[in-house]
Amino acid sequence: MFRHYRFRDYKFSLMIWVITLSVLGIMVIGSAQQTSQIRQIMGLMLAVVVMIVFSLIDYTWLLAFSAPIYVGGVILLAAVLVFGENVNGATRWIRIGIQFQPSDLVKILLILFFADFFARAEDRINKVTTIFLSLALLGLPLLLILREPDLSTTIVTGLVFCAIIFAAGLSYRIVGGILMVTVPAVVIFFSLIFREGQTLLKDYQLERIMAWLHPEEHPQEAYQQMNSIIAIGSGQLYGKGLNNNVVSSVKGGNFIAEPQTDFIFAVAGEELGFLGCCLIILLELLIAVGCLRIAFRAKDNAGRLICCGMASLVAFQSFMNIAVTTGLMPNTGITLPFVSYGVTSLISFCFGIGVVLNVGLQSGQPRGLMMNR
Repeated sequence: MFRHYRFRDYKFSLMIWVITLSVLGIMVIGSAQQTSQIRQIMGLMLAVVVMIVFSLIDYTWLLAFSAPIYVGGVILLAAVLVFGENVNGATRWIRIGIQFQPSDLVKILLILFFADFFARAEDRINKVTTIFLSLALLGLPLLLILREPDLSTTIVTGLVFCAIIFAAGLSYRIVGGILMVTVPAVVIFFSLIFREGQTLLKDYQLERIMAWLHPEEHPQEAYQQMNSIIAIGSGQLYGKGLNNNVVSSVKGGNFIAEPQTDFIFAVAGEELGFLGCCLIILLELLIAVGCLRIAFRAKDNAGRLICCGMASLVAFQSFMNIAVTTGLMPNTGITLPFVSYGVTSLISFCFGIGVVLNVGLQSGQPRGLMMNR
C-alpha cells in the first residue's frame, strides 16, 4: 500500500497547525470549565491517532465504499431521532457509553460521498439530472439534521455542498441563475418571517433573530451575545490571562452558559486578548489554506474535492462561530473547529484532515480548482 506514497509530500505543517490549535483550545477549555479539560486531552490523543491512521489509508479505497458511507450516515442521523438523548430541547446526541453527536461525523462522511459522486459525474456535472439527484441526496440528511433541530449544522453542511459542487465544475451560468433566484427569495423569506403568525420559523429561532436585531427589546434572548461581545472587548490587547479569578469575567460571573463550547471564542478573547483571537483565526485560516494547497496538487478530481470540502467546512464553521460570538449574525449553536469542547467534533475533524493528508501523499502536478466552466 505504501509504495504509491511520496512521504516527502507528507504535510507535517498541516498536522502541526491542527495540533497547535487543539492544544490552544484545551488551554482555553480548562480555563472555562476545568472538568472538561481532561476529556478533551484524551479526545485529542485519540484524534491524533485517527488523523495519522487515515493519513496512511488510501482515500481511493475509502471512496470505493461511498454508497455505504452515505447510507451509514443517514442511518446514524435517523437513529438520533429514535434513540437520541434530549439536552436543552435538542435531540442531537446518542449515548453509547459516551455521548456521541452523529451530525459532526456525518459532515465529513458527506464530503467523502459527494467528492466521489461529483468525480464520477465529472462530464455530466452541469446536467439537470445530475444537479437534482445531488440535491435529493443532500436533502435527506439535511432534513434529518434539521429535525433534531440543528439549524446551524444544516446551514454549514449546505454551504459545504455548494463549495464542493462549485469546485467540481458547476457552470458560472448556472451559478448566476441560482443567485438570481436565491437573492429575491431570501428577501421574500425575511419579509414573511417578520409578519405576525408566521410559521416558517420556530418561535425560538425568530426570537434569536429579533434579539440580534433589537437586543434592547429582547434582553433574555440577547444576553449571551451581549456578554460575549463585552467579554471579548474587555480582554483588550493581551487579555486577562488564562485561569484568572476575576469575578466579573465570563467564567467567574457565569454570564454565558456553556462557555467551553459555542462561546469558547468569548473566553479566548477575554483571557488571551486581541492577539490570542488573531492567533486562533490565523491557525483556522492556515488549516483551511493548507487543505486548498493540497487540493491544487491532488492526483484526481475526487481528492481535489475532498480537500476543497474540508477547507470550506473549517472556514464556514469557524466564520459562523466567530460571527455569533462577536454579534455579526444571530445566535446559533455551533462549535469552533479544534477549539471548542467536544470530543466527537475533534475526532471527526481530525478524521477529515487525515484523509486530506493522504491526498497530499499521492499528489501529482499542480492543477486548477475550477474546471468545466
